[in-house]
Parts: sequence; C-alpha cells; structure tokens
Amino acid sequence: MNVAVMGAGAVGCYYGAMLARAGHPVTLIGRQQHVDAVTDRGLFLETGRFEEYVPMRATTEPSGVADAELVLFCVKSGDTETAGREIVGYLKESAVILSLQNGVDNAERLEASIERAVVPAAVYVATEMTGPGHVKHHGRGELEIGLASKSAAIAASFTAAGIPTTVSENVAGALWSKLIVNCAYNALSAVSQLPYGRLIEVDGVKAVMADIVGECLSVARGSGITIPQNILDSVLALASTMPDQYSSTAQDVARGKKSEIDFLNGFVVRKGKDLGIPTPANQALYTMVKLVEEKTKQ
Repeated sequence: MNVAVMGAGAVGCYYGAMLARAGHPVTLIGRQQHVDAVTDRGLFLETGRFEEYVPMRATTEPSGVADAELVLFCVKSGDTETAGREIVGYLKESAVILSLQNGVDNAERLEASIERAVVPAAVYVATEMTGPGHVKHHGRGELEIGLASKSAAIAASFTAAGIPTTVSENVAGALWSKLIVNCAYNALSAVSQLPYGRLIEVDGVKAVMADIVGECLSVARGSGITIPQNILDSVLALASTMPDQYSSTAQDVARGKKSEIDFLNGFVVRKGKDLGIPTPANQALYTMVKLVEEKTKQ
C-alpha cells in the first residue's frame, strides 16, 4: 500500500521506515533539512537489531499525501488542525487516516477539521531523531488501533512489517492509559533532563508519580473512561524497560522547541476543572515545564 507520513518526526520516521523495509512505498512529509538528507541517501534507521539506510521519498509539501492509501498523521498535537487543513484537499477519497499522536483527543479534533473519519491509535514506542535523516529506536514499537472497515487489514500489514498491531474496541481507554504514563514521566524528564531509569531512582519521584496517576484516574473515570486497575504498577515498571529513554517533552525542551505539555498534564488540568476534580500535582508539573520553556525562549 502507498503510505504517506504527515509529520516526519521520530515516531513517523520509525514506522515509515519499518513499512518501507517491508516493501511499501512511503513518502515522508517534513522539514527541508530532514527531507534533503532522506532524498540524498535514504532514512538511516538505527535499532538494537540492525542499522541501515532505508530508501523512500520525502517532501516538504502537503501534496505528498496525494497518492496515499494510508496516511500516518504524526504531527505535534498543537499542529493538528493546521496540518489537517493543509492536506485535506489532496487526500484520496478512499485514504485511511491513522492518528499516531500523543494525547487523547487528536483524532476527534482532526475529524472536525477535515470533516472525514480518522482512526485513533495508541502508540507504544521509544524513538528519537539524532540528526537530519537519522532516527534511533530505543524500544517497543507496538500499536493499538481503533475499529474501522480497514483496521484488520492495516493491522495485518503492519504486523508483517515488524510492527505488532492489534485492533481495539477500547482504544479510548488505551489512549488514556498512555496519557497517564506520559503525565507521570514527560514533565519530570523534561525538567530534570534525566532518562527514565535515573529519574525514577531519585528520592520522592515514585510518590509524585503516584499523585499524578491518582489525579489522572479520577479525571478519566469522571469522563467515563475505563482504565486498568494496575495502571500505577505499569507506570512504575516502564522505567526498567526504557532506562535510557528521555521523554518527547524532554527532547523538545532540550532543542528549544515547544512541547506538547498542553495536551498531556495540561489536558488533565483543563479536564479536571471542567469536572470539578482537583489536579494540583498535574498543575505543578505543567507549570514547571512552561517555566522551562520560557527560560529556553530567552
């Protein structure tokens, strides 16, 4: 299948490269410096199992989605509506749009922007861009996608390409569970600039994470979302599976880029206010990241 990746950052490049390795034609849509590197030599994919250059097309233009049967929508949460409007005029009527984004409401917001169906997905992967045309995979890589007419076929193609993918009847719960993990790790990693393994060993961090998770659970349940009872255990266990991983928020802050904190802890704070549920721990971490971002601007 022809695949386009709208927003060729670390997540989009990893999945695009894995699909291209399996023989699917892939077009990356990203920034000029990145596009130039991929056009010159292919995308360099570095994993624990192999390292190789993966040939694929790349462009800076939204029209790169024109021939795609599947669009992996991977832009930052704050750019969802803008990027949607940029590609909507080029999309094939039969194209499937799969949202591979942080946060819980991107698919819904994108649907409203482009006035067509979007399939939500929960993404479980640790990756980073180490330079133009170079993506490094740190761990995991599975996807959980929502129900749609072509979801089963997409999941089969992805799994065959080395991307373990399941179709879920409760993708909203999966997205909220991932949001809770992100709320526990992303801001703390960003403020400290520590990877997960070192972060969780610092005195007091586990207690803060427990407070974060408790608030998130209250907001999720107030929103009618079912979350596994052992979510705190899963959150605390993550550090041992990704000890060297820095959160995407930490990577953004380190590079002087605007982070997605508004759609992580910030989202929980706003949702909590709507529901009348206090979220002081999430408010504190949200504010700390905003302060770090302000310092980076200066």
